[in-house]
Amino acid sequence: MKIVDELYHLLGTEAQLNEEELDMLTFAVLDVYNRKDLLRLVGEMTDEELHYFIRLYLVESLKGKFTNKKKGAASQLHLH
Repeated sequence: MKIVDELYHLLGTEAQLNEEELDMLTFAVLDVYNRKDLLRLVGEMTDEELHYFIRLYLVESLKGKFTNKKKGAASQLHLH
């Protein structure tokens, strides 16, 4: 994906970012894009990139739902 390549080039190949720093970077990047810009980026993806993008979204969304369900079940156990 072009934006990933551009960010990687901008940061340099020697950059060592932890997950928190990567989160902050991605939020900062997304903050400057509007919906139209983001859809254009998606439209420029290859089929392989699009499949990876959707797969990653599905996996992370499901992880979040299962985590929230477990937290909800644990808190219900403590309410009684």
